[in-house]
Formats: sequence, structure tokens, C-alpha cells
Amino acid sequence: MKQFIKYVLATVAGIIIVGVLFTFTSIIGLVGIAAMGSSTSTVKENSVLVIQLQGSIDERSEENPFANILGNNTLTSQGLDDILEAIKRAKEDDKVKGIYIEAGTFAGAMPATLQSIRNALVDFKKEKKFIVSYGDTYTQGAYYLCSVSDTVIVNPQGMIDWSGLSSNVMYYKDLLEKIGVEMQVVKVGTYKSAVEPFLLNEMSDANREQIETYNGEIWGEMLKAVSKSRGISVAKLNELADSAMLFQETKLYKKEKLVDKIAYSDAIPQTIANMMNLDSPDDYHTLTVSDLASAAASKPKGTSGNIIAVYYAVGGIVDEAASGFSQEPEIVGKTVAKDLQELADDDDVKAVVLRVNSGGGSAYASEQIWHQVMNIKTNKPIVVSMGDMAASGGYYISCAANYIFAEPTTITGSIGIFGMFPNAGTLLNDKLGIHFSTVKTNEMSDFGDISRPFTERERAIAQQYVNRGYDLFTKRCADGRKMKQADIKKIGEGRVWTGLHAKQLGLVDELGGLDQAIEKAKHLAKIDDASVLSYPAKSSIFDNLLNEANGSSYADTQLKQALGEYYNIFSDIKNIHQRTGIQANLPYFLMFNL
Repeated sequence: MKQFIKYVLATVAGIIIVGVLFTFTSIIGLVGIAAMGSSTSTVKENSVLVIQLQGSIDERSEENPFANILGNNTLTSQGLDDILEAIKRAKEDDKVKGIYIEAGTFAGAMPATLQSIRNALVDFKKEKKFIVSYGDTYTQGAYYLCSVSDTVIVNPQGMIDWSGLSSNVMYYKDLLEKIGVEMQVVKVGTYKSAVEPFLLNEMSDANREQIETYNGEIWGEMLKAVSKSRGISVAKLNELADSAMLFQETKLYKKEKLVDKIAYSDAIPQTIANMMNLDSPDDYHTLTVSDLASAAASKPKGTSGNIIAVYYAVGGIVDEAASGFSQEPEIVGKTVAKDLQELADDDDVKAVVLRVNSGGGSAYASEQIWHQVMNIKTNKPIVVSMGDMAASGGYYISCAANYIFAEPTTITGSIGIFGMFPNAGTLLNDKLGIHFSTVKTNEMSDFGDISRPFTERERAIAQQYVNRGYDLFTKRCADGRKMKQADIKKIGEGRVWTGLHAKQLGLVDELGGLDQAIEKAKHLAKIDDASVLSYPAKSSIFDNLLNEANGSSYADTQLKQALGEYYNIFSDIKNIHQRTGIQANLPYFLMFNL
């Protein structure tokens, strides 16, 4: 028996040791693969930057250690930061002669992200360098980007989606009634329609008005850009959008000047060679976005010791970090406030650029971040660069900055506050047969009890609290923008504006992207030479390996792939508990058919 136990223990120990060694070896191998993939490439004469439009485009790149191993492009999440840096580097390097854009399995991006990339491509062409694009199928967002090309090519059996914009809002009122849940809502703002999906079955007139306005302005920006690049009138582009272009023959695309050439993908290398006046595709070299982005990251920084800190505030604004499957970025109030305080105290940091891409969230967390923005302003300038969204709480944390930039298609404003408190009494009592008996010492001891509705006094107290929150929000905006609070309230009301409209209203100072914000920060800090450093640090390869190992990131990515544009709605329902209480959030999730 002793021998048997000894052999069993020895076998178990051997399995454990082998498992540990295998895991260690696998990690080293994965790190090696990642290292090879991220190594800096030498830029050779006659080089072409290849931009593959696949997966999604997020604010910042994050390494997915399994994407390349599994060969699954849908797992790819490209960083806007890397794409813009690569285009900038390609423009500045005389060895890079052009850009080739491949419109692949592109999941899309928000309008402001697409606009910032397109603007960078337009700027690239100022150096008299070429851009060629090819697509089997162009999504509308991909075509908007690729239309800037000197030569647009489509597969003979390919498709182009050019149909205009639509936004969809999903409503849950009947669903909640069926399961016996009532959302008790208190809000300020006629247009603060975040609560509408829980109370109505269709859009309110106010909500429809603001959606029609910003959709029209964003579509107008797209029309203007494509019209200029392709030499097609805006009226004609609208006519084509009404013609179900996705299902038309490719010869019509060429006839209407949407494309320049109809060809299979194997014709692309020679086409590029011809653009470079080379005899053979063997005479040019290709570079990826990561090649040029990593090369830019490795180049010498400023020598003065001065730092311009670019701090990325991306995602929903929350009091505490979320747990569970989702690996979506978040703006955790305590963490961001602490980081900003450290930047304020760092004497080497001469100015801060706060890059905001958020639809808002917790009003309390937004106030804490606002406080740290004010703290930075006491001894150094802070400039805000708005990305896709800087709305509601996203605008709250932006409004105190010395200067604010937004893209014309940025979604901003939404100055309003709401509170949602679920009453699940019908579900618990009538449907599930669960009943409660309460003992309390004071009238308000069980305020917010989900097993019963508000009393009139409780609802009045909640509404007063929201009113005070709105008054504070509008005061913060008025002080930051040097406007009268009454004027802020007129353009507030929870209404969403594009960056284009927000500039006219005085909510932002200038239309532009991150590069312009950095230059403005240097100007305000009165410095010429500085290192531009990004904060917070990106997740390490080991962090991402751990996330993948527990399946959370992979599961999240697969859900995104399966649900597409409806992923945000699913995530919203899952995290509904985080939206109870007082919120400064977008009126709904924005869904564009890009």
C-alpha cells in the first residue's frame, strides 16, 4: 500500500512539474512571438505602408497574443494611435512612397475616428505621395476612408455600401412590464433620453429631433469629403445613396466614379509598382502599421527634459472597476483622479492633454475627475482632445480645460443628469412568490428598496437631488467655458451635439485632432521642445496573456463578433446595475451603419 501511495504521489508530482514547465515554455514562446511581431522594421527605399482595415479600431492599440496565432482577423483591434502615428511617419519619411489600403473584414468605427484617419490621409497626400485602395466589399465607413485614394479598386464581384446614416434605439418597456420590473426615473433635461428605452416603446419627439440633427451633420461631413475627393456632387452622392448601391453591378460603381478600376486582388501589386514607376512588384517593400508605429516610438524624444503628457480617458465613467467577462475600457474615477494628481505634481510635465472618448457615466466620479483637472490648471495648462464622444460625464470632465478640441463629427454635449431606481415588486411578489416584511427605525431607512415603488416623498427627494446635480453640472460648464449658467442651461437639457455644432455654441474652442491639441499645449506651456508621453501605460503582454488565459477577453471578443452593433446594447443590459442611481450619461448607445 505504501508503495502504491508513493507511486501515485510521484506520478502526480511529475504531472504538476511537467504542467508548470509546459506553461512556462508556452508563455516564453508566446512572448517570443509577440516580440518578433512588434520588432522595429528598417524602412527601405521604395517602401509602401499597408493599412489593413480589419477588425475594429479602438482609441489605443492593445496586444492580443492569440490573434496572430489563431489567424483570426476578427480578433484584431487596431489602435487609432498607431494608425495615425504610422501615417505621420510615412508622410515624413522620404523612403515611403505611398500607402495601400485594403478594405478587409472591417467591423467599423465611430465617425470621429474615421474622420481623424481620413484627415491624416489627406495630409499625407500633400507630400505628393500616392494612396491606392482595394476592396472585395467596402463598408460605408471603409469607403469613406478609401475615397481619398488616388486609385480606388473594387473586385469584379465586389460591393460598396453607400446608403446614408441611420441610428437605432432599442426599447425595453414592454419587456420590463412582462417580467414585472418598473424603472423609476428622475431626470433633468428635455433631451436626456437615456431613460426612454425603459419608459417608452418609441422615440420621443425631442429625441428624434436631436438624432436627425446630428445624423444630418455627420452625413454632411461625409458627403463633403467624398465629393471633394471623387469629384462627384453632393446631390449625386445622395441620389446614389438612395439607389441601394450595395446591390448594384460593379460597372455602375465605375460609371458613377465611385471607383477608378475593377480588378481582382492579384492585380494590386503591379498597380502599386506602376504608381511608383517600377518595372516589377519585387522592386518595392511593404511596411505594416505596427512597423512604422514601433519605429516612431523608438525614435529619440525631446532633449529638454520637458514632457507633454497625453492622458487617455476612454470608456464609461465608473466609481469602481467592473468585474466579469467584459474587458471594455473604463474611466475609474478614483484611479484617474490619482493619475491626474501625479501629473499635476510632476515638475517635468509642463502641460497635459486629456484625450477624452467617453459617453459619460457616474456623476460622482465625473466630479472627482473635474476636481483634478482644476488642480492641474493651478500650475500648468491642460488641453482636451475629444475623440468619438465626450458627452455628458465625458463633457463634465472636459469643460474646465484651458482649451478644447473636437472633431466635427465628435459627439459631445448631453449636459444633463438622470437617476434610475428599479422597482421589482411585481416580479418578486406576484410572479416569483417572494414576499418581504420590513422593520426599520426611520422613515427613509429602506430608501431604494427594489421590492416596492417610491413613495411620493422619496421620489421628490430623488428629484431634488438630481436637480442639484444638474445645477452643479451646468455651473461647472459655465465656469469652465466662461459663459452664463442660464446660457449653458439653454443649450444643455441633455441634448447631444456634434463637434461642428458645439463649436458654434461655444462648448468647444476649435475643430481638430490630437496633434493640434498637443501643439496647443506646447504653445500654452511656452515650450518648443518636449517629449510627448502617453498615460496610463498600456497593458503588458503578460497582463493580456492572463486575461486571455481566463477566457474573459476572448469571450468578450467573440460576443462582439457575434452581436456586432448590438454588442453595446447587450453590455448595457448586463451592466444595468451600474446605471442605477445618479448618472451623467449619453441618452442612448449610438449605433451608426458605418
